[in-house]
Amino acid sequence: MAIFEEGILEKRRRRAAEAFGNQTPTVLIGAGEPISIPGGLDQTYPFTAHPEYYWLTGSQRSGGVLAYYHGDWTHFVRPVTPTERLWEGNPDAPEGEDIAGLPEWLERNSSTEIAVLGSPIQGVEGDEEFAVEMRVRLDTVRRRKDSAEVELLGRAVKATAAGHAKAREVIQPGISERRIQIELEAEMFRQGADSVGYGTIVGVGSHAAVLHFEPGERMVNPDDLVLIDAGGAISGYTADVTRTYPAEDRFTPRQQAIYDLVLAAESEGISKCCIGIEWHDVHRAAASVLAGGLQDLGILKGEVDGLLDSGAIALFFPHGIGHMTGLGVRDVGGHAPGRDEVRSCCGVRVRINFPLEEGFLMTVEPGIYFVPAILDDPEKRERFRDSVDWESLDAWRSVGGVRIEDNVLIAESGPRVITAEIPK
Repeated sequence: MAIFEEGILEKRRRRAAEAFGNQTPTVLIGAGEPISIPGGLDQTYPFTAHPEYYWLTGSQRSGGVLAYYHGDWTHFVRPVTPTERLWEGNPDAPEGEDIAGLPEWLERNSSTEIAVLGSPIQGVEGDEEFAVEMRVRLDTVRRRKDSAEVELLGRAVKATAAGHAKAREVIQPGISERRIQIELEAEMFRQGADSVGYGTIVGVGSHAAVLHFEPGERMVNPDDLVLIDAGGAISGYTADVTRTYPAEDRFTPRQQAIYDLVLAAESEGISKCCIGIEWHDVHRAAASVLAGGLQDLGILKGEVDGLLDSGAIALFFPHGIGHMTGLGVRDVGGHAPGRDEVRSCCGVRVRINFPLEEGFLMTVEPGIYFVPAILDDPEKRERFRDSVDWESLDAWRSVGGVRIEDNVLIAESGPRVITAEIPK
């Protein structure tokens, strides 16, 4: 079954061809091959085609190669074999040339330089420098979401919303992190998700201060926070949503104070998500709200700008404000040409270094965490001895961590929160 209409794929290839240019030497984009499970004999891990190949072909079949030469595209595919039909039924295979014809095609059409994008292609050695240049051009095209991508993401959000609603329904003292995960994921699948976009995170109490905590058997206690970061995926497109819930009907006063502060920072970050705004400025805007709020609570001391520039805020907000999402939970990203791939901002490494454009889909996910490994580090205590009221801080440690995350589509009319239907 075709994931994308042919017209959508034609538009994508046209946009990519314009970015590559008609005089560009040969570009090959590989789907990839299955990876064997160690000790699994003929078993393999579930196969996912490389995003660069999938975006241009709509195919998740392994072994394919999309070739570009002087403005023309040729799709080479692996034919369905009798063995596949025996074991798998009738797997989908896109139309195209038999992959066996690729070597002959290369003899006729390749130039002295070949760029291999996507996954490596057996028997083909490409020019790495040329591949880097072509990938930058393709990334620039892929960052803008088209109508088919937005439609799939909308369906993924619906499934994700159902999962989070089920999680909120089952959260109560005595339930385990693992049970919450099971109920949430099952509901996402019931509502149309065909996979999870990433490993579901459920952190109870102090586990909420672990950024990517894998749910275990820890039980919810009456005064715990429960942090859930989970997204359902459809045809490779995923929502990426974090919510933080109380164990019972309401937060404790300290939990509420931190929650309200994170929510205000998220609102400020989202408001900055407009065309032309530098992503680092979005991070700084949210970090500024967090620093001012922690100052009001008596945890941080000093001027807000100083707390940002010194990195003191990173003691409590130790990650970037977000990333691109869509086709996979880490979609494209990177940096603008001529810029550093990673640049520090407010004491952390922010992995995106470019201004926002219409059609970008970004996560905005500020958080405040009380992480013992950070707060008990002697070097950090000495460095920030005048920026933190270390004695007052102790009363807040039991909060654990709070993160709130939404997915924001950059539009001409302003930021569009496509996950707004999921209550906060």
